[in-house]
Amino acid sequence: MVEFPDSLQLLYTGQLEEQNGSYLIEVPASAVDQGTLDVGDPYRIAVLRSNTAVEPNPHEEPSQSQDAPTAAPSAPPVDEGEIREVTVESVGDQGDGIAKVERGYVVIVPDALPGDEPTVQIDQVQENVAFASIVEDDRTLVS
Repeated sequence: MVEFPDSLQLLYTGQLEEQNGSYLIEVPASAVDQGTLDVGDPYRIAVLRSNTAVEPNPHEEPSQSQDAPTAAPSAPPVDEGEIREVTVESVGDQGDGIAKVERGYVVIVPDALPGDEPTVQIDQVQENVAFASIVEDDRTLVS
């Protein structure tokens, strides 16, 4: 079994395609739209051969082995109502704290700042992002 580091930002299945003498693997727009990746930032890319089929490209001839199962999408690593500790890494465009958990999954934490390590409750879970509220703040008040 392959082990993935906690610094993993994105994991998805794609196909290698040739285009104008180069080979490309497209990154889903949702990864950028949801704030998982930032355009222009450098990333390390690892390519792993998949034993499962992906959706066929409509511009290609169908392959001989269409019997292989398609990869099931990975479920978010958090559940609604779950309580967990997170570390806020940055602040998003709306001013909310952004924490990342397993597989680079993004958790939005309102009223949190980079470096905060609050205990949060996961309020809403979507495919690429979850929204949480702080149940215990690690910041101490200075008098």
